[in-house]
Amino acid sequence: MKISDFQSKDVINIVDGKKLGQISDLELDLRQGRIESIVVPNQSKFFGFLGGGTDVVIPWRNIVKIGMDVVLVKLDDARAYRVEGDNEFQDDQRSYRS
Repeated sequence: MKISDFQSKDVINIVDGKKLGQISDLELDLRQGRIESIVVPNQSKFFGFLGGGTDVVIPWRNIVKIGMDVVLVKLDDARAYRVEGDNEFQDDQRSYRS
């Protein structure tokens, strides 16, 4: 699967049925060569220009199923997965985020 295909899928929380948005970015563990988490922008953002600067960062372990059109995730409290700002590098073991 290409990253561009992955980014076109809607992300749905199976706990409450809410659409969280579409994947905007991935966090990678470069040392292990795997995806750590997916990043979904706050729904109030408009092409990254508006909004409070928050994203929903969803750990890979919370992904339940990747379907043809959607990614199903299990988040009991989506607020717990929000992070502030757009850090370019989180630390040297984690990924690059644009």
